[in-house]
Amino acid sequence: MPSNQTKVSKKIIGLTGGIGSGKSAVANMFAALGIELVDADIVAREVVAIGSPALAAIKQYFSEDFLNQDGSLNRSKLRERVFSQADDKLWLNNLLHPLIRSEILAQLHQASSPYVLLVAPLLFENKLNELCDHSVLVDVPVATQLQRTSTRDNCTVELVQNIIAAQMPRAQKQALADDTIDNSLALDHTKKQVTALHQKLLALT
Repeated sequence: MPSNQTKVSKKIIGLTGGIGSGKSAVANMFAALGIELVDADIVAREVVAIGSPALAAIKQYFSEDFLNQDGSLNRSKLRERVFSQADDKLWLNNLLHPLIRSEILAQLHQASSPYVLLVAPLLFENKLNELCDHSVLVDVPVATQLQRTSTRDNCTVELVQNIIAAQMPRAQKQALADDTIDNSLALDHTKKQVTALHQKLLALT
């Protein structure tokens, strides 16, 4: 349950899933039902926008080579670096996580739908579940994660394996989640699960 310091007036539902699980597609299904989303990935991009103090710090630490020609962050290059260098990953997390958490809280407070969905790939790892009243895991087998992500992002299977290895094990997330959506089959199957869960979550509000 959220602490009193971070309590938002409406129910906060944490939605998570490993890379390539399809959590964004599931989140959009909830949005189509009128539920507002706060997406941690979008917030993470906002806090490193051009002109932000965080981007300036990243440039100073990693060098200009990690910026695109337009001055924006080269996210794919940075991702490759931090998933191969533990010290760099720790530095980046210490910089960004407090900024991301603060902005997430601000956006949660602004939401007006019956409940609000906090979409975060590292919901449990970054303890964002502490902000939530209920958690939902979008789940697929690891083999599906590897295939979807390497195809979608045009990256190596090895890189995807490193990303998965850096995240909480699938079984542990399954144990922590209050509900699980199986997204390994057809979209219609997923939509039926989302619709049923939506009704359950409305009852919690």
